[in-house]
Amino acid sequence: MSDIDRRIAAVASFSGIRRFPQGRGFKQWTGDDSKALMKVYLPAIEGHVPPEVVRTFRAFLEFCYLVRRNIITEDTLIKIQDALDRFHHYRQVFEKAGVVSTFSLPRQHSMMHYIFLIRLFGAPNGLCSSITEAKHIKAVKEPWRWSSKNAPLGQMLLSNQRIDKLAASRVDFTARGMLDGTCLSNVLTHLSDNDPNADTAESGSNHAVVRPRPQEDFDAGEVIDGPTTLADVQLAKTPQAKRAHTVPDLAKEMAIPPSYLQRLIRWFLFTQLHPDDPRNPEDVPSALCPRHEGELKVFNSAAATFFAPSDPSGIGGMRREHIRACPLWRNIHSRNDCVFINADSGLEGMLGLEIARILCFFSFRHEEEIYPCALVHWFDKIGNEADEDTGMWMVRPGKRADGSRNLAVIHIETIYRAAHLIPIYGTEPIPESIKHYHSYDAFRGFYVNKYADHHAFEIAF
Repeated sequence: MSDIDRRIAAVASFSGIRRFPQGRGFKQWTGDDSKALMKVYLPAIEGHVPPEVVRTFRAFLEFCYLVRRNIITEDTLIKIQDALDRFHHYRQVFEKAGVVSTFSLPRQHSMMHYIFLIRLFGAPNGLCSSITEAKHIKAVKEPWRWSSKNAPLGQMLLSNQRIDKLAASRVDFTARGMLDGTCLSNVLTHLSDNDPNADTAESGSNHAVVRPRPQEDFDAGEVIDGPTTLADVQLAKTPQAKRAHTVPDLAKEMAIPPSYLQRLIRWFLFTQLHPDDPRNPEDVPSALCPRHEGELKVFNSAAATFFAPSDPSGIGGMRREHIRACPLWRNIHSRNDCVFINADSGLEGMLGLEIARILCFFSFRHEEEIYPCALVHWFDKIGNEADEDTGMWMVRPGKRADGSRNLAVIHIETIYRAAHLIPIYGTEPIPESIKHYHSYDAFRGFYVNKYADHHAFEIAF
């Protein structure tokens, strides 16, 4: 159990995934804790429990993620039934091992009714008991705290009545236009009526001008409002002044030979300038590959915006997360996230995606064109399908024929979104000295965590 705790604590940081520095050690366990832990739990227990236990948890997780989809089709219902059948089949290991004598568990029994209820009422789409828990806090816990604690029921009911009346008043005032803007915006509006050159408010409007927040103001994993697009990645607006400004300096910073980085950039430029050339850039004579000898700008992050309606998202189903590639994260350690790369849009799931680790974001100008790029370390897939026990694809850091890291310079347009990898721990205990920021460097194989969020579950199958 201590090794399972260390495995959970060693999971790398990722947007939307809660870290558990002490493993499962909680004084008070909540539903949110359980949902956060299940995203990283399968690889942690593998090797310490029978394979049937891992497959039981896998079937349960797949059931949970399938019924949470934004849109449920007939094909989804078939997958839900398959996950439910596998769950009932593999959970018998607990009865055979003497852990339980019967499976009279109401919450597990309720899973059998999901398909019928979905056909009647549609996709649950995030419906959870935590929603009623949140209402319980507003309707019961907070009014109880406001009461004198002496015969509190009447006081609590009175508080709820007043809250309801205030809410109804707010709706009425909003409909009348009495809550548009602020006192300051109202004054500015009246001033602008007497000054045709004023640009603080629109003519004839009671609304102050609202300027959109810059991209850096959004935290990782935030919901955003915007037009619906499949995916879009943009570099941070501000380059790092104290980082490399030339190719040799960047090669030194990345601990790779300058000539190797120069070749990677030349191969990248060849693919950009000759997209229809079927040849491998590495086979093209050096004299035919364009060179870049000028300056470049280095960035510590990029923002990936993608369509993820099954997760908490804004108008249009859009969500944004930040991909980090910085030498010092929070003044403690370096952080180099992994990403999904679009390799073949004609294939589904992981067959059309590749995994890479971002070593550096940078951009440079060549022939009046600015190229936003990323220096990446490719990961190779282990096998041609997902692992049979966990349901997750396995990858390992890629190597070239000479044993060096398989690096490449790619355009950021080929990046889909961030990917979360969890080490394949095996059966041996991991050292206590391994921290979460050692995860991507200390292990030789990784699972592509499709349980990181619902969008990852939909694309990493």
